[in-house]
Amino acid sequence: MSTTKIPLLGKTLDELKTLVAELGMPKFTANQLASWMYEKKVASIDEMTNLSLKNRELLKENYEVGASAPVHEMRSVDGTVKYLFRTPEGDYIESVYIPDDDRATLCVSSQVGCKMNCKFCMTGKQGYTASLTAAQILNQIYSIPERDTLTNVVFMGMGEPFDNLDEVLRALTVLTADYGYQWSPKRITVSSVGLRKGLVRFLEESDCHLAISLHSPFPAQRRELMPAEKAFSITEMVEILRRYDFSKQRRLSFEYIVFKGVNDSLVYAKELVRLLRGLDCRMNLIRFHAIPNVDLEGTDMDSMIAFRDYLTAHGLFATIRASRGEDIFAACGMLSTAKQQAEKNADNN
Repeated sequence: MSTTKIPLLGKTLDELKTLVAELGMPKFTANQLASWMYEKKVASIDEMTNLSLKNRELLKENYEVGASAPVHEMRSVDGTVKYLFRTPEGDYIESVYIPDDDRATLCVSSQVGCKMNCKFCMTGKQGYTASLTAAQILNQIYSIPERDTLTNVVFMGMGEPFDNLDEVLRALTVLTADYGYQWSPKRITVSSVGLRKGLVRFLEESDCHLAISLHSPFPAQRRELMPAEKAFSITEMVEILRRYDFSKQRRLSFEYIVFKGVNDSLVYAKELVRLLRGLDCRMNLIRFHAIPNVDLEGTDMDSMIAFRDYLTAHGLFATIRASRGEDIFAACGMLSTAKQQAEKNADNN
């Protein structure tokens, strides 16, 4: 992507209407632009052949589609692909393509780095650099070879989506709008540690699925794992979630990374049942992928199965998420961290 031209990608139909009006183009040009990008997925303004040559040249003076291909990719033996994108500022972000039978999911990033600094997350160790624009978020979908076979998108990559909610909501609008990708909100999940203002706004303004990073039902321990607990406790969060209906279109799930000897005993399972009793939700149990310089380990499968079975037997539906891509820097943030470190080392030599 050029740093001097403005990307058209990520603009809503209303924004495109404003743009063409300012340029003195016919109103219907906005719909044409949306169709070329979100339906036909062109790479350049020159390909928009039903626009007059004059209007294409006018657009190109200050605008571009704004799509850019991944700069690197790693392919796993299980079919998982991790893509590395570079922003105009030279930062790196990751997306992960996960094929699974009849599903094809893309995990996208919403920020460069992250402010949340969760103990178990490599992205958090990078610190926060920038929030992505809607164009940069959508480019992760727009510019991969598998884009037309995707069945689901999850905002579970680098960054905290609720810390960049304006741009995330703009991207969700394009993904679900009639003029955009025309996806059902049921195909999209947004994952968050839970930020109070962002949570309420997301629940009010979007119908997409919600996944909350939980990882411990005990506030004091969750605070050690996830500093965001200090500002907005899991108990407060659950009380807010109880005000909303998750029985129909939108699904509520909780992500629970299971750490050996930390949160994998039935004491934790019992407290989860107590905390979430009566809330229409599901629990996704995730085995921990080790990251450098963090004294946490993944638990064994027998413990995970016992944990899952206890939850399900007591009314809290739980699944164990299959580990994918362990041979290709599977943990979020590891590939971008490795790339950044390699460039620093090259600069120092």
